[in-house]
Amino acid sequence: MTTVAIPARLDWLRAHEAGRDWLAALPGRLAECAEQWSLSIGQPYAYSYVSLVCPVTRGDGTPAVLKLQFPEPDSVHEAAALRAWDGAGAVRLLAHDQQRSALLMEQCRPGTPLSTVDAEAALSVFIDLMPRLWRPAAGPFAAGAAVAERWVEELPQRWLAAGRPCERRLLEAAVAALRQLSSSQGEQVLLNQDLHVNNVLRAEREPWLVIDPKPLLGERELAVAALVRDYGLGHGRREVWHRLDRLCAELVLNRERARCWSLAYAVVWAFLDEEGRSRHFDTARWLLS
Repeated sequence: MTTVAIPARLDWLRAHEAGRDWLAALPGRLAECAEQWSLSIGQPYAYSYVSLVCPVTRGDGTPAVLKLQFPEPDSVHEAAALRAWDGAGAVRLLAHDQQRSALLMEQCRPGTPLSTVDAEAALSVFIDLMPRLWRPAAGPFAAGAAVAERWVEELPQRWLAAGRPCERRLLEAAVAALRQLSSSQGEQVLLNQDLHVNNVLRAEREPWLVIDPKPLLGERELAVAALVRDYGLGHGRREVWHRLDRLCAELVLNRERARCWSLAYAVVWAFLDEEGRSRHFDTARWLLS
């Protein structure tokens, strides 16, 4: 079997014991998956950050992708979401080994990310894809209301622990929005709370397919927040408001609820995406003003 080089972007896992244990177990899990599914494994994609993702060739010669996930709450039900979508706008799940947190999936070819097209064209792709993902779903998915309520409790603590990185009024606006929105939602559908330009790839079966979902049950307006905060689509007051307005108009969504979800989750993401923290706070300020 090919010796796999672990991407440098996974080095952050070495900072704690669970991460070191997971990294140490990867070679054995790769070998087990290769045997179980008759795979020839290629070198990992360099962008892997919370998972090891490798191109593979199946025993019949067809290409696929093997993903070994580091256990984390937002991704734990990725396989269930892909199974629910069954290839409609998203990559197909070919096999799943829950014990090893291993997913065997369809490969997108040529696999060019949506970030390579201009922002307006990318928005058109999202507007086509999102309603296809919004389907009633039962099962194991986290409820958006419960996640919002958790952030109501956690945001003030994280804000203090981080040295108060934004003004208090922004924090209070996010907490108030989450508290109000979580208890007054409309129809609950399956959402992808981490939809962005690098998680949609050009493919052959369909022009574009969603990868790497972080599934959640919530109202449709909540799904808009991921794209409004996506600075890969342009970062500026005008660009943020344009995304909100166009998405709400063409997807027929409640603009005020979408604005409040987007403001709140821009603040939430500032504590999840340290590299983009200042830009997420900018987005929240523009949506508040």
